[in-house]
Order: sequence, then C-alpha cells, then structure tokens
Amino acid sequence: MKKSIFSILLLLFTVVVQAQIQEPVKFKSELKTLQAGEAEVVFTGTIDKGWHVYSTDLGDGGPISATFNVEEITGAELVGKLKPVGKEIAAFDKLFEMKVRYFANSVQFVQKLKLTGGTYKVEGYLEYGACNDENCLPPTQVPFKFSGKAEGIAVKEPATDATTDTRSAQKDASSETARAADTAVIGGAEGTTGINVSDNGTIDLWKPVINELKALGETTSQEDMSWIYIFITGFVGGLLALFTPCVWPIIPMTVSFFLKRSKDKKKGIRDAWMYGASIVVIYVGLGLLVTGLFGANALNSLSTNAVFNIFFFLMLVVFAASFFGAFEITLPSKWSNAVDSKAEKTGGLLSIFLMAFTLSLVSFSCTGPIIGFLLVQVSTTGNMIAPAIGMLGFAIALALPFTLFALFPSWLKSMPKSGGWMNVIKVTLGFLELAFALKFLSVADLAYGWRILDRETFLALWIVLFALLGFYLLGKIKFPHDDDNTKVSVPRFFMALASLAFAVYMLPGLWGAPLKAVSAFAPPMQTQDFNLYNNEVHAKFDDYDLGMEYARQHGKPVMLDFTGYGCVNCRKMELAVWTDPKVSDIINNDYVLITLYVDNKTPLSSPVKIVENGTERTLRTVGDKWSYLQRVKFGANAQPFYVLINNAGEPLNKSYSYDESIPKYIEFLQTGLENYRKEK
Repeated sequence: MKKSIFSILLLLFTVVVQAQIQEPVKFKSELKTLQAGEAEVVFTGTIDKGWHVYSTDLGDGGPISATFNVEEITGAELVGKLKPVGKEIAAFDKLFEMKVRYFANSVQFVQKLKLTGGTYKVEGYLEYGACNDENCLPPTQVPFKFSGKAEGIAVKEPATDATTDTRSAQKDASSETARAADTAVIGGAEGTTGINVSDNGTIDLWKPVINELKALGETTSQEDMSWIYIFITGFVGGLLALFTPCVWPIIPMTVSFFLKRSKDKKKGIRDAWMYGASIVVIYVGLGLLVTGLFGANALNSLSTNAVFNIFFFLMLVVFAASFFGAFEITLPSKWSNAVDSKAEKTGGLLSIFLMAFTLSLVSFSCTGPIIGFLLVQVSTTGNMIAPAIGMLGFAIALALPFTLFALFPSWLKSMPKSGGWMNVIKVTLGFLELAFALKFLSVADLAYGWRILDRETFLALWIVLFALLGFYLLGKIKFPHDDDNTKVSVPRFFMALASLAFAVYMLPGLWGAPLKAVSAFAPPMQTQDFNLYNNEVHAKFDDYDLGMEYARQHGKPVMLDFTGYGCVNCRKMELAVWTDPKVSDIINNDYVLITLYVDNKTPLSSPVKIVENGTERTLRTVGDKWSYLQRVKFGANAQPFYVLINNAGEPLNKSYSYDESIPKYIEFLQTGLENYRKEK
C-alpha cells in the first residue's frame, strides 16, 4: 500500500469495529399472576463469568438499555416501566452524562401488567446489551408470548410456538423480497430487466457451511485494532496537547519548582518523575473509567446508531468551535482552586499527585477536546481495554517533558517560548476535529439512508475545510485569538503546503477518483452520483436470494461481500484493492458480486422469526437479515468478510477479511474460480 503524509495522518484515527459470536447470557421468561387483575412478566437470566448485562435507561432506548417492547397487547395494560432486580453496580459517566447500571452472574427484569378482564394476549420481546472485558454483543432480543383469561391462572405459551418452521419463514421472507424487487439489479444485469426466482426445494442456500470453510483452512477471528496502534494514536494526541497554550507555558514553571524546592537535586528529579507518573495514573484512570462505563456500551451498535453518531458529530463541532476561539470549555474554577489548596497543605507523594491533578483541571480547555476525540475513536473499536491504552499513550506524551527537563535542566534554556504559534496549533486541531465530525454524521446518514451526505458532498466539504486550513496557515484568515503578526514561519508554510495539496488531491474524487488516502472515511463509491471512472467494482445485487438465482441461471460463481456503512476497513478494501485493474476485472466479469450491508436500517416488509442457538429471535431490518445469514451460514459476524460460493451456496475457498495485499486477494479470487470450474 502506498504511503503518504495524508494517509499516515488519517490512519492514526482509523476505527476498526469487531464482533465475535458468543452466547454468554441465557434468559427464560414466565408470566406470574398476582392478586386479581395484576400480573408480571418476569425474565430471569444467567450470565457467564466475566460478562455483564446492562439496565441503563438512556431515555432514547439506547443500545445498552434493557427495554420491554410490545408488539401486540389485548386485554391488558402496561404498568410502569421495566424494573431490574438483583445485585446491581451503578456509576455515572460525567463526560457523556450517562448513568450506567449492570449486573453480573444473574439478573431479573420484571414488567407489571394490569389485566382489564376477559381474554388477554401479550406478545413482544425484551432487548438487552451484554459486554465482557474485551467486547460487546449487539443488542439481543428475548421474545415472549403469553395469553389466557383474567379470571383464572394465566397460561404460558412457549416462545417457540410462534414459529414451527424457522427456515421456511426466512426463505418465504427472502422470496417475498425478491419478487417485490425483480428490478433490484444494481448496475445492470447483462441485458436482463429482471430475474424470475424459482423455488428450488432441493437446495437450501441458507444451509450452514462452517465445517466446509474450516476444511478449507478457515479462521473466523479478526484482529482488533492493535494495542500498539491505539497506544501510538494516544501518544500523538498527547504530543499535540503539549503544544497548546494551556500546557506548554506550565512546563518550565513546574520543572523549575521541583528543582528549586529542595537543595537535593536528586530529590527534585525524583519529585519530577513522580509528577509525571501521577499524570499517567490520572489519565489511565480516566481511560479505565470509560472502559467500565462508556466503553462497555454495545460498541457494535454505537458504530451505526444514529443518535450516538449525531451526538459525536455535534460534540466534535463544539470542540472545533472552542479551538477556533468562540468560547472555552473549562471546568469550574473552584475545582482547581480546591485541589491546588489541598496540594499546598499536604506534603509528600499526595502533594505531588494533587499538583498533577491540578494540571489536568486547568489544562482541560485544551486537552478536553483532544481527549474527547480520542475516547470516542477508541471506545468504538470493540476492544474493551482500548480507552485505557489510548489514555496511557496520551499521558506518557504529556508527562514526558516534565521528567526530561528535570533530568536535563539546561534544555529549558533552548525551549521555544510561548507565543502565537500555540494558537495556530489549536486552530489547526479545530479544523481536523471539524473534518472528522463529518465522518460520524456520514455513518448515521448511510445507515439510515438519508442521503444528505453522499460521497461528493462529503469530499466537497473536506476540500473546502483543508483549503481554508491552508489559507489560515498562510495568514489569510484570522481567528479571535490570533495575533496581528502576519509573518509565516517555515514550518507553518510547509503545513499550509500539505493542507492545500491535500485539498487539491481530493478534487478528482468529485468525478469518481478512488482517493485511497481517504477511503477509510469517505462514503462508499455507490453514493457517488457522477463517476467518470470505469475500473470500479459495483455489486450486481444487494439481495442474497435474488443474486444467487441470477448466478445459477448464468452459471457463474458468487462473491458475497458482507459489509457495513460504518465499516472503515470495508471502504479501504474497496478503494485500495478493488480498484486494481486485475481485481476489478475478475470480480466484474467472472463473479456475481452480492453486497450485503449488515447495518442497513431499512425495515423488512414484516418481521421474521428465527431460532438461533436454541433462542427465538426476530429479524426486523434488512441488516438484521444479512447479519443473521453471515452468522448462521458462515459462523462469523466481523466485517469486511468476503466469501466465494458456488450455485449451491457451498464455499469455493476459505474466506477473506481485511488485508490490503492485492496479490493475496487475486490469489483468493483465482483459487475460487479454479475450484468452481473443477466442479463443472
């Protein structure tokens, strides 16, 4: 993969979302009658060791909230809200103003009902979130269905009675979608205007092929964003925070204080080391707090949840406005004054720790937006320890100068003086946060199909932002805290040159150029309305059953592309690998490409009930349907996930996930073709 200053900068903020298939929580439901006219729906869950079930009420039915959802109710009324019962751990996240409650080992949820008399029927599902110390499950549903007469004892109807043939229901729903969308061919179908889907009862295209994949050397796990990568991202954020007006001027004063407070130079150096270590402890503690409170919040849903993505978008816009000088985000001054006063009255290690804590408070107006951006990025990786690792890198970078200058005090003389250059860094960070804010808005836009931020619109905004940044660095634009000195330093000139060059680099993207350096952030190519490039790969179908029927009729193998609108690595593969002429030629000419978005929020024409791992669940959106297909048929749910299959739905090669090696990808495709031809 070609490297450039632009791709290196952007890769530092890449988000990778991963999920693993597990069933750590088992619920059973029952209806208990109380006194006359009252009853309770009780959900009792057992939780595997190391896992937690969440009961947080976010007010908007957020992804980790345990919620009671009614699909049909007659002869009864809900009384109050769903109540959690059990030994509960509660805490409050100040950053996101979110109270989180969770259970370990076991939990009960109780919903009271008022029976209005006569025959009653209640049907719906409990939805909950579960996490361990490494990852989170998507929101999981526990269906229930009860009916009876209010005069007597309510009769429980097993949830499994809701469907007697899950496979048939799924297939019927798929066939209904195919018949209703006989023109669902994306990009044309070699002269055809539609596909007649035949009901071939001899082939079950949804049959699991997990064992067959394993026989081909399959591994379904996918690497998380590496800890080293997350650490480096945090370290870069800490270095940027150092050169802001809130931190840089404090360094010489603090170091001089430690060196002068004691006649023993070794003791002064030791105190400076302890000061740096205290900074590390404070910020790592913040990372662990986020790990326990925010990082556990059903991360896979956060990545495409509209409410959270819009919240992150607005949060970063506010941070950018703060860096531009519109206002300052500061913590109450009485906090820092109280901590500072406490530090003066105490001695020893506690005094040093409180001084470090004071630094964290007074520098929040500059470090807060950087920390917030970093935590948002790493908290949606699926790696539960990621926030702590990111904060470790941030804190080490922040603490490094305090210890180094204490060891080598002569360096203080050569330390650059405070000045307008620090505000230039703040404003530059403001432009970058504004650019990345658009990514979060784009994810929500794609997942819900709003189409307000298509690829060319997104690129146009980025072009304008980086062009404005370049003009600012050249002194053509002024912000409130900028001085009147229009002199442009050499480093500032080169920064302007890089920003303007980046804006020019993105211009061809308005006409369909792949732009590999921004592929992880820009919306997918199919949202581009105007495309002059002809070497792109475009899916022929976005429906599995319809695409499989077309492939059978034309005698071609199938390439399934399980992807997501919020999948960063999916975009990188599409624009870094699929745009290779040989790769695009093989996919477009030799395969039928079926792209399935697992986070597509489009509702199904009617919910489909399925049984997975002995538990009945309901598929309500198109994304639910394709996610279920990936799990049940291929035993995986991480994206990107590419698998080659024949016309009977059987694998032709082991699957392929994220790897930008073009030779490997070509070998993957050619091996599938060779195996398909051998079967003929």
